[in-house]
Amino acid sequence: SLTVLQELEDRLKRAHADPSVKAVTICGENGKFSAGADIRGFSPPKRHGIGLGPIVSLIERSEKPVVAAIEGIALGGGLEVALGCHYRIAHVKARMGLPEVTIGLLPGAEGTQRLPRLIGVPAALDMITTGRHIPATEALKLGLVDEVVEENTVEAAICLANKV
Repeated sequence: SLTVLQELEDRLKRAHADPSVKAVTICGENGKFSAGADIRGFSPPKRHGIGLGPIVSLIERSEKPVVAAIEGIALGGGLEVALGCHYRIAHVKARMGLPEVTIGLLPGAEGTQRLPRLIGVPAALDMITTGRHIPATEALKLGLVDEVVEENTVEAAICLANKV
């Protein structure tokens, strides 16, 4: 939603400007990273606001390490946010994918560029064109995530952020 995007942008900019912040961890709540964009946002906008693409680019350009703590699901725009992060940690039960294609859309926040760079063209094409959700263990094998954990994903992400 526009509210989530605005809050993410504000918090990223505050973290970037604060010299006491050394790294950033992005997580969802209630055991879910993000199910992606609100489909109502695809209709003609009634008011203007920031889009997902610029937020993902802001994350990617951060001089401070940004770690995604993926729990539950990271789908569509949620996975694109994670792709913009410098590191990704997933809970063993997490699932990731770009399901937009199943409703006739292509990932719109540069997921079609970031995913192939990260996991290679054949695996990325499979995910992008089928909308298939992959489990965390497969994501680790493909190089989509840096680590899979069975316990607290947020704590593991914070530990990694502190290391880097």
